[in-house]
Amino acid sequence: MSDPVIIKVELKNRYGLHARPAALFVQMCNKYASEVTVVHNNMRVSGKNILDIMTLGAEPGCELTLEIDGEDAQEAAESLAELVNNKFGEA
Repeated sequence: MSDPVIIKVELKNRYGLHARPAALFVQMCNKYASEVTVVHNNMRVSGKNILDIMTLGAEPGCELTLEIDGEDAQEAAESLAELVNNKFGEA
């Protein structure tokens, strides 16, 4: 088994991980077999659970650490980074 892929992403959208971006994030995580753990302010939650993601209170400008473990971890990391960097499709 390989080591997890760990990346850091900064929330650049206007309102952070509010309901719509959180839902998009969870949907993207659930496309992959890998486990996704999101770390913010010493909280560790599953990226595949909308309630967990919403409890982070992740605001614009904050940095999230994504720990992705599984056979498609690199692909998942790239897709999630792109989603966040593209501001979840928000203007």
